[in-house]
Order: sequence, then C-alpha cells, then structure tokens
Amino acid sequence: MGKVIRVQPHLTVEEIDERLKQLHDFWRIRRWMIIRQALVDPAPAKAIAFRFGVSLFTVRDLIEAYNRQGPEALETAGKGQRQHAYLSVEEEQTVLSPFLEASQAGHIGTVGVIKTALESHIGHPIATSTVYRMLARHQWRKVVPRPRNPRSSKADQEAFKKTFPV
Repeated sequence: MGKVIRVQPHLTVEEIDERLKQLHDFWRIRRWMIIRQALVDPAPAKAIAFRFGVSLFTVRDLIEAYNRQGPEALETAGKGQRQHAYLSVEEEQTVLSPFLEASQAGHIGTVGVIKTALESHIGHPIATSTVYRMLARHQWRKVVPRPRNPRSSKADQEAFKKTFPV
C-alpha cells in the first residue's frame, strides 16, 4: 500500500459540506469530495483516485494545490470560458463598434484594418485567425453581392432588350 496522503485543515468538514451543497458542476463537486475524503478518512492517493474515478496524478496535484493555496486552489475557472482571451466580449464590442457604424454607413470593413485596431488596443501582435474568430463570435459575416441573379436567363434578357420601348 502507498503512502497515506493528508490535507491541511484549511476548512472544517462542516464548511466543506456547506460548499458542496451550493455547487452544481460535477467536476467542482468531485474536487471537494476528494478533499473531504482525504480530510475525513486519509488514505493513499491511489485508493482515493480509485474511489472517485480519477487518475492518481489528479488526486496528488489537487491535494498539493489545496495544501499550498487553500480553498482558492479549487475555485478555478474550469474548462472553457475563454480563459486565454485577450479581451472580454464587451471590450471586443467596443473595439468593433466604429467598424460596425462605418459598415452601416456603407463602408467596407476589412480584416487587416480591424486587426491593426485590435493590435493597437491590446498592445502586441495577434494572429489573423484570432480576428476571424472574434468576428464570427460577434456574428459578423462576409456579405458580397451576387454576380448575377440565379433565376435569370440569357434568352429572357435578350427578348426584353428587343421589346423594351426606348
């Protein structure tokens, strides 16, 4: 059997139980349950990992982070939610607002100009794909006029030209 892993008593079992009652995300609940288990019934990390269906390294890393940083170590943003975003969605809207007004006035907004404005706002160069993803996030799309009407026919056009009163 492996070495018994222990947690620092940053919170009591009752405080952990109160936090568990307020949580809804399964992964947050599982994190707190691992800490609670290690506090109530210390066991080797391998046994705790087996009980909760996570890897041994997950248990070790989680308990090590909790011991060092306390409860704040478990209150991370989680997966997704634009953790590496340069700007918030509201800031992106403020950067795009002049281009939106110009486009409504009939001017064409190009990615190169938007990229330059975004880089000056952020303060460092960014990839062009970042700009395209931002434009897609704000429901911008490329609108181009059709070169011709899909229901037109060359014969009808020629007949119209011959019969049109000048």
